[in-house]
Amino acid sequence: MNENQGILELIEMLYTMISEAWGVPLGNDKCLVDRDKALDLIEEIKAQLPAEMAEAKRLVSARDEFIRNAKKEAESVRKMAEERARKLVEEQEVVRAAKARAEEMIATADTKSRELRRAANEYVAESLQGAEESVSQALEIIRKSRGRFRSAAGGYAAQKEQREQ
Repeated sequence: MNENQGILELIEMLYTMISEAWGVPLGNDKCLVDRDKALDLIEEIKAQLPAEMAEAKRLVSARDEFIRNAKKEAESVRKMAEERARKLVEEQEVVRAAKARAEEMIATADTKSRELRRAANEYVAESLQGAEESVSQALEIIRKSRGRFRSAAGGYAAQKEQREQ
């Protein structure tokens, strides 16, 4: 199997394999499937699921780091504003202007921090939801395929038994 194939592509291959399989006579929903190929595809899917989960964890970690950096940047801007305000305290006219500018910078930094945090949370939530949906879809397809496969295998075994009698 090609390691670059995604889980959905592998599931699609398994689905195609089963849907195009030869039908079993008198077995409406039964078919013959190359067991080794089907099992190889399922093993490949199982092997890639942890990678999908690792990617989701990596995204959460990246979001947390992104938020930490935004907080550091906001704190840095806040400290710079406070320092600048302290230096300008000597003159009364300058003091008023400095306070107003410092408050503006702090408000801007807080707003920017909130926006960055919101954007990071939305991005990670969407990514995690997409990964969760992909994993759920893959699991459902595997379960359905396994049921069809078992049905097909049972039908094949029954036919073989009838021929041997």
